[in-house]
Amino acid sequence: MKICGLNKTTLLDYPGKVAATVFLGGCNYRCPFCHNSSLLCPNNETPALSQEEVLTFLEKRRRILDGVCITGGEPTLSAQLPDFLRQIHSLGLSIKLDSNGTHPEVIKALAESGLIDAVAMDIKASPENYPASAGVSEPLLDKIEESVRFLMSGSLPYEFRTTVVKQLHTEQDFISIGKWLAKARAYYLQAYKESPEVLKPGFSSYTRHELERFRDILKKTIPIVEIRGID
Repeated sequence: MKICGLNKTTLLDYPGKVAATVFLGGCNYRCPFCHNSSLLCPNNETPALSQEEVLTFLEKRRRILDGVCITGGEPTLSAQLPDFLRQIHSLGLSIKLDSNGTHPEVIKALAESGLIDAVAMDIKASPENYPASAGVSEPLLDKIEESVRFLMSGSLPYEFRTTVVKQLHTEQDFISIGKWLAKARAYYLQAYKESPEVLKPGFSSYTRHELERFRDILKKTIPIVEIRGID
């Protein structure tokens, strides 16, 4: 498991908690709008932190922090993830997992073992538009749908979220997603923002007014829909 970064304090990555965020390397998607492109390949030259370094930091901050957000990349690719989470939990910290949902068996095992306390699952697009938004020809939609069903049928706190890119998403995406994820607990539209690490620069965001229109479409079937990342 390659730990590529540590955000020592965040109030955003784990809503409602003071948290640290741990970034793991490696991903099975190549979303063209990805803003963590340096984390996509686990064997790249990005400097790595040891598990011991991260755990030592968390031990020192355990009275300040409420939880830890594990993100990437795609964390569920790492075989060492359960043991790492177990050690974090032993410090009395709750854990939120960020995932693209392509490994439902891992999410299920972590949840059933009590090693995660919440999940944020990225919904890249409507099912028919997934290949373009995920950047791969076979985005494992059957696995995505299995993860969706598991989260929606269980008691583990979760949210679905989509980074909305003007060049990749249309109103039809959100009509389709509204039907697909009807009665989901919560869904967040995240405004795209260009950054130096974007995999394929040149994309843009919709306006707040346009995002509000997508929100209104989703709210017909999903009780909590909010917009993040736009003024």
